Amino acid sequence: MADQFFQRPIVNSPYERPTLHWELDAEGQPTGNLVEARRHSDLITPVPKPKKRKKKATQTEMAFDAGDDLSSADQEYNPTPIINEVRQHVDAWRNLPNPKDWLVTPETERLLKHWRHHKFQGVRPFFCQVEAVETVIWLTEVAPKLGARGSKFWDHIKGANAQANPALIRMALKLATGAGKTTVMSMLIAWHTVNAVRHPNSKMFSRGFLIVAPGITIRDRLRVLLPNDQESYYRTREIVPPDMLADIDRAKIVITNYHAFKLRERAKVAAGTRTALEGWRKEKLETLETEGQMLQRVMPDLMGMKNIVVLNDEAHHCYRARVQDAQGDTEADLTGDDKEAAKADNEAARMWITGLETVKKKLGLSMVYDLSATPFFLRGSGYIEGTLFPWTMSDFSLMDAIECGIVKLPRVPVADNVPGGDTPKFRNLWEHIGKDMPKKGRGAGKVLDPLSLPSELLSALDALYGHYKKTFELWEAEGIGVPPVFIVVCNNTATSELVYKYISGFFREGDDGSQTLNNGRLDLFRNYDDYGNRFARPNTILIDSEQLESGEALDKDFRAMAADEIEQFRQAEVQRTGDIRAGENIDDATLLREVMNTVGKKGRLGEQVRCVVSVSMLTEGWDANTVTHILGVRAFGTQLLCEQVVGRGLRRQSYDLNPETGLFNPEYADILGIPFDFAAKPVIAPPAPPRETVRVHAVRPERDKLEIVFPRVEGYRVELPDTRLEANFGPNSYLHLTPDLVGPSKTSNQGIIGEGAELTLDHLDDMRSSSLLFHLAKHLLYTKFRDPGEEPKLALFGQLKRITKQWLDGGYLRCSGGTFPAQLAYQEIADMAAERIKAAIVESLAGERPVKAILDAYNPTGSTAHVNFNTSKADRWKTDTRYCHINWVVCDSDWEAEFCRIAETTDHVRAYVKNHNLGLEVPYLMGSEPKKYRPDFIVQIDDGRPDLLNLIVETKGYRKEDAVAKANTMNAYWVPGVNNLGKFGRWAFAEFTAVFEMEDEFKKLIQSFRATAPVKEPA
Repeated sequence: MADQFFQRPIVNSPYERPTLHWELDAEGQPTGNLVEARRHSDLITPVPKPKKRKKKATQTEMAFDAGDDLSSADQEYNPTPIINEVRQHVDAWRNLPNPKDWLVTPETERLLKHWRHHKFQGVRPFFCQVEAVETVIWLTEVAPKLGARGSKFWDHIKGANAQANPALIRMALKLATGAGKTTVMSMLIAWHTVNAVRHPNSKMFSRGFLIVAPGITIRDRLRVLLPNDQESYYRTREIVPPDMLADIDRAKIVITNYHAFKLRERAKVAAGTRTALEGWRKEKLETLETEGQMLQRVMPDLMGMKNIVVLNDEAHHCYRARVQDAQGDTEADLTGDDKEAAKADNEAARMWITGLETVKKKLGLSMVYDLSATPFFLRGSGYIEGTLFPWTMSDFSLMDAIECGIVKLPRVPVADNVPGGDTPKFRNLWEHIGKDMPKKGRGAGKVLDPLSLPSELLSALDALYGHYKKTFELWEAEGIGVPPVFIVVCNNTATSELVYKYISGFFREGDDGSQTLNNGRLDLFRNYDDYGNRFARPNTILIDSEQLESGEALDKDFRAMAADEIEQFRQAEVQRTGDIRAGENIDDATLLREVMNTVGKKGRLGEQVRCVVSVSMLTEGWDANTVTHILGVRAFGTQLLCEQVVGRGLRRQSYDLNPETGLFNPEYADILGIPFDFAAKPVIAPPAPPRETVRVHAVRPERDKLEIVFPRVEGYRVELPDTRLEANFGPNSYLHLTPDLVGPSKTSNQGIIGEGAELTLDHLDDMRSSSLLFHLAKHLLYTKFRDPGEEPKLALFGQLKRITKQWLDGGYLRCSGGTFPAQLAYQEIADMAAERIKAAIVESLAGERPVKAILDAYNPTGSTAHVNFNTSKADRWKTDTRYCHINWVVCDSDWEAEFCRIAETTDHVRAYVKNHNLGLEVPYLMGSEPKKYRPDFIVQIDDGRPDLLNLIVETKGYRKEDAVAKANTMNAYWVPGVNNLGKFGRWAFAEFTAVFEMEDEFKKLIQSFRATAPVKEPA
């Protein structure tokens, strides 16, 4: 079914209603069959998918039953039925042959004929744009004349608004990203204005408009809606016939961003001065502007007008959050970053809608038109996340836009060469790397290393970059003049800084203060030449869109990160304008905003930008149409967020029709790391039944003879000799590079239609073996044989290079599944290789006792006597009173339960314990990251010697690379280090990797221990 779903081509005209759609099965999933669809419910619409909820909402009364188990009397999740019904009425009304039957004004009739039949010189309005405006016209002019048939729709709109924002009447139009919401706004303004001018006494129409945007970028781009703008849509796009342009000039239009609604201080008064004045005057000093003063500042041209019409762009940011006892997620229901994000969203939404309510109260407001690709309630709003605004009356989904070719075709991973995963690894990259990425902020004094990013992330970068490079060369050969754009969307400042430096290059400061260039790993995105000089214009830029959109001053941390970038663009502005003062007259935020908004535009500052690293999601309205590749390096909790980020890359580069087909030529955007689902469905997690809780504890004093005491190790001290170094390479010395370790080496990207793309790492196959040897030996010297704060022991380099060559020539590096030795350049992989080589060197010195364990200074020992906790986990083993100090073993797998049985039935076992809340942790390195390993069991065995042998047991099925690192640490460091202390008895380590052979192998191991024990002489 997947092959049919992703490879079956469908392209419809952007100027006609989409007619061919995927047939759905009973569960709403595509069957792979194409059918003719006329009802909206036949379409596959990407519905935002809420996260699993703790408990199921009670459904007291069925409201428009959609079978989604979400709708109730208080909240309707799926208003599709009302949208379908409106669409059917509009469809029938559109097809009426006689204009006299349209029931609209002569001016409206003229505009409708113009939009439907005029031969436009440029791009004519798409069907979806005309349909959205027709829906508003039908509801406003026609429905009230149809009696009960028409009034039901206004009853629905008024009822929906009464529940969510009772002070306003809002109507939402849902149009996919790239479908042209600005054109729809111009058509609505034209319809209102022409009718208001020619029917001045009608309260149905208005020539006063307040357009509200979510940020400065969109605000500036919407200037094309002003009649006197140089690029006014009414003239350049022929939105109205020429004889109506004079009427359009009478429109009063104010465009602002919602931040302007925030009441400002009229005078700056120092805190001390304020306190003194208030104490002297005995009254509060009011310096904050009033609501009236705010309106006078924001919209002076509309102050004398009534019945103002509001157009909200990206209107999903405008809502009134529900109260805390709402049936849905509120701020109080969330934690951590989710709670902070919800708080910020709700504060912004509150400011926006309060501003509109103030306009209604002070001036008068007749209608609010909401335009958005995703008019859904956000997380923490008090509504179920992803709930469609119930006042939505028109819906043109992203799926419709893809089928019509209005937007680029997003291609996402559908298969890779990593076995066993539910979805391709690069489909949801954050799921695999999130725990290894830095948290919010950069940490107190902690220097983060850009080269230590997770290998899966670096593989994803390389895979997507390899395909970008081919696209770049193709564009260059075609002489397009601007490069394709690669964007990386990160979760926070720390992550974005690391990715930016890895891609573009950075200087590392040495202990002596010297600066060493680490050039960008992706050559087309480098900001430095081979000699450390910055290019005149950077190929890669770092953008914090939230800061730039608010209009406030840049955060000092971000300004420091982007200082070089800002200075470069300042110089470029001087060169571009020829005005030496041009760079001084523009502030940092405005300069970066200019760069961001001109990416891919010839003759502008951002013309040659190839890569954009975004601190957070790139702002809505960012209209770069040259984006070809997107990488998500953040969590994506819902399909709403996925669609918003994917939408940043879906604007078409060309709207020229193919002369042979009369359709747009397909354009593609390749996407990794964003789990975008073309046909997502809302789901609710069923409630989990309560489970029995038991107490797990040491049985004292009855079983005290079975107590096991162990050392708590914090680290290791290794004293290497100054003589010749050797290495004993063995089974644990192998490093096997596989797609499972470094990330997929082959990823198939497909869209819902159109051609696919194969992303590979083949471009990494050109690294020379001598370069690889030098790089790895140097890494070994600098990271494994260098004391903190000291210079590297360069005298060892020759020996380490020799041993490294033995490791490489001996076949201990294995590459399979399309991986390459060049991936040893990933620091995480280089650390794994270096650690294996060092462990082999340490093991060769076993007789010289060079390893000592370093114990926890405050708590050097642990004991089974301290175990005491409660658990509700169902997988438990009740222990034999003769063998275990603890009453229960909490099992993580069936293997562990099987080992409990084996331990209790095998001769010479004297005691055992499961390491669960016991406190036995083994410090080890996974790559360069310090980690703690918790072995499965400690078993005490009578091996024929006077004291018992303490055997640490690990039961492991599939041995991944972390298992090898743990085993190397146990064999080379922990076991010899503890034994060399001489205080904790004798210790050994064993792994069992085959469940059905575990009993035989365990018994053979005990016999081998006893066979090597000294023979006891008879008394």
